[in-house]
Amino acid sequence: MTKRIVEGIEVETGSGNVFADLGLPNAEKLKIKSALVIEITRAVRKLGLTQDEAGHRMGIPQPKVSALLRGDFTNLSERKLMDCLNRLGYDIEIKVKPAEEPVGRVRIAKEARPGP
Repeated sequence: MTKRIVEGIEVETGSGNVFADLGLPNAEKLKIKSALVIEITRAVRKLGLTQDEAGHRMGIPQPKVSALLRGDFTNLSERKLMDCLNRLGYDIEIKVKPAEEPVGRVRIAKEARPGP
C-alpha cells in the first residue's frame, strides 16, 4: 500500500486485495472465495430464486445459502463454491500460464457484462 496526502488527509491506496490489506491469513484464498460468492449472489438474484430453491439447485441446505448470501463463506471450500456456480448454470474456466514474477498468483477474471 502507498500513502499520500489528499486535501490534508493521509490516504492509503489499497493493494487490490482488502483481505491482505487487513492482514488476514490466506488473503488470496479469501479474495477468490469472495469473488465466487459475489457471482453466486448475482446468479441467485438473476434467476429469481428463493433461498430454498437456490439451496436445492446448489446442493446445500437453506441455512448455508442464507449465510452465503450474507457473506459468510468460511464453511464452504473454493471447490464447493465453484460447484454451486456450475449448478446455477455457469461455466468456470481455469487458465494456467507462466508467471511474470517468481511466485505466481490466482485471480478470477470475469467476462464483460453488457451495460444497463
